[in-house]
Amino acid sequence: MSRKKKPLPLLEAVTITDVAAEGKALARVDDMVVFVPFCVPGDVVDIQLKKKKHSYCEGDVVRFLSYSKVREVPVCEHFGVCGGCKWQNLPYSAQLEAKQSQVENQLRRIGKVELPPFRPIMGSVKTLEYRNKLEFGCSNKRWLTREQVASGYRYDNMNGIGFHITGAFDKILPIEKCWLMDNLHNDIRNAIRDYAFGHAISFFDLRAQNGLLRDLIIRNSNTGEWMLIIQFHFEQDGDEERAWGLMQFVADSFPQITSLLYVDNQKCNDTIGDLDVKVFKGNDHIIETMEELRFKVGPKSFYQTNTEQAYHLYCVAREFAGLTGKELVYDLYTGTGTIANFVARQARQVIGIEYVPEAIEDAKVNSELNGIANTLFYAGDMKDILNDDFIASHGRPDVIITDPPRAGMHQDVIDTILRAAPDRIVYVSCNPATQARDLSLLDSLYRVAEVQPVDMFPHTPHVENVVLLVKR
Repeated sequence: MSRKKKPLPLLEAVTITDVAAEGKALARVDDMVVFVPFCVPGDVVDIQLKKKKHSYCEGDVVRFLSYSKVREVPVCEHFGVCGGCKWQNLPYSAQLEAKQSQVENQLRRIGKVELPPFRPIMGSVKTLEYRNKLEFGCSNKRWLTREQVASGYRYDNMNGIGFHITGAFDKILPIEKCWLMDNLHNDIRNAIRDYAFGHAISFFDLRAQNGLLRDLIIRNSNTGEWMLIIQFHFEQDGDEERAWGLMQFVADSFPQITSLLYVDNQKCNDTIGDLDVKVFKGNDHIIETMEELRFKVGPKSFYQTNTEQAYHLYCVAREFAGLTGKELVYDLYTGTGTIANFVARQARQVIGIEYVPEAIEDAKVNSELNGIANTLFYAGDMKDILNDDFIASHGRPDVIITDPPRAGMHQDVIDTILRAAPDRIVYVSCNPATQARDLSLLDSLYRVAEVQPVDMFPHTPHVENVVLLVKR
């Protein structure tokens, strides 16, 4: 017979002292560090512990005794339940300070390399409605808040369209209004919800793998174009007829949508990279612009989700590259070739490498679209393509620009870069911790010359960082 665990204590009248990682706040109680979400420094709270380790605890606030003077009122009605914008209660200036500190601490603590003075973090042009892409799940299991559960009210309709809840993969928090994107996306999503309710369209059950309406992806561009992709799960007689009715309703109600697409997804997950996306009305893409360049963005294309801030990020990368028109540039993890095409006119040639074949095809199209003839693109695993034979065939790069995924660069890629020995490396990262690790591995041949943090995602703890490495 297992021993019953002792309930963890309630900590009373605790003062929050600092901002911590992952959007949490921090307090100290009897030399124990306590992490709690949805607080700001200066809040005084009662905390119910839910996890206790040797050196730290985690808990939830059960009561606010007093609010901090620096606290801001969150603009979103879903704050505190939806986990998306955890710092809406923190002034934007304080968010930037926390992100600057995060970059500096991780590069110093993990990288342990000599560092120059850091440039001040570049704040986002917009702090609301800054995203150009959002994805919403459709589920027959809506998430009920504590208040809804406590009220005892029984919902006849448990369907919902919104965001997945962390730790409850099959449940959806219904979203009425999200502030991350232009308000038209709220009108589109809510109209689809109301039509589905009124026409008895079934919502997807992730556990049972049934239900017609599965997922929505909404994109827009700085040229004023909108894309909507609706994921269906066809399985019953009449499903296609019901789906076409919904699609026609959307087409009639929202002429702003220039690319109305759909996909039949029979998989266990919502990714569409390997699925056939079909056009119901309009084009199969939308167009983004940056300076004089035009970029074709399809349903599977990767494009930075904060368009205006992406431009400033790429300007930093171009500045750090120090191009004169004579350089051979390797753009590693090029995606759809946005950075490659952005710097191509200042370089002799740019060679982009990316794992996803569809992204490479987009990169080639974007070069053609802009009349850029000095780019080459290759698809495949970076550690397999970027090797000594590749460099011998294509030439030793003068500059390498690298923008790897959150996991950073593979050791084989770093070893190849060291053997290639470009004069400059521009390292763009969405994870300063793995960037710091990679900087330490490059330190034998390169010194860090510049560091520029860039905020791409206001109200979240995420931060991008651009580092210039110069050969010693």
